[in-house]
Amino acid sequence: MFAPGDDPGSSFFDLLRKIGVSPWPDLGSRTGVVEAPHGTTVLALRYAEGVVMAGDRRATMGHRIANRDMEKVVPADRHSGVAIAGTAGTAMDMIKLFQLQLEHYEKLDGRAISLEGKANQLSQMVRSNLPAAMQGFTVVPIFAGYDLLRRTGRLWDFDVTGGRYEEREFVTQGSGSDPASTVLKISYRPGLGRDEAITVACRALWEAAEVDTATGGPDGLRRIYPVVATIDVDGWSRVDDAVLAGVFDGLLEADRERREVRP
Repeated sequence: MFAPGDDPGSSFFDLLRKIGVSPWPDLGSRTGVVEAPHGTTVLALRYAEGVVMAGDRRATMGHRIANRDMEKVVPADRHSGVAIAGTAGTAMDMIKLFQLQLEHYEKLDGRAISLEGKANQLSQMVRSNLPAAMQGFTVVPIFAGYDLLRRTGRLWDFDVTGGRYEEREFVTQGSGSDPASTVLKISYRPGLGRDEAITVACRALWEAAEVDTATGGPDGLRRIYPVVATIDVDGWSRVDDAVLAGVFDGLLEADRERREVRP
């Protein structure tokens, strides 16, 4: 129970603070570098009916592959999703807290937060992680979803201080963001269909994996493919691995044909 004026309201994050629980680990005055798995590369782009979010599956720790099948793209709620790049453990804790915050707000207020309000909530969590980020535990997410009020897909990226920036067409994060962004700049056009947008996202991750060792490409032997999902008026929908296998087979065949015609 809380006294008048002391009630945290619908904020689960503030509720934790009121009862003396910190959502982030107390790092104290720790110095030096602690090796922890890091996640790369994630992206999102708009298409005619909504947004596509995608991320590779590799987590690295220094020069070592720490995990081959990490899922960096997850639903926040029915009509929004989060993709994370940065320290894997801290990022996953932030995502879980964000999911709880959205559910907590909806239960107390009886309605869902607007899509822009969700982006604001995530921004506050990124800002709260700044002390840890200054010690190397950086988390830089992408937030995207379908705006039921505006009837369109929307995208945001963030910086380590919690600054949020809405993007009009596409956004990338992580160590492979530069080559992925280049592919999106060349391939993106307004009004892309769903299948076209999925192919463009897969191509961007493919090219990122070609030049960035921290980005994992499709692994047909282990049947590990990037996480790709669409969000539209009907909500979050993850693309099946069988579909992605066909997309990447097509990209591979196109690359082979292009090399064969070279003199």
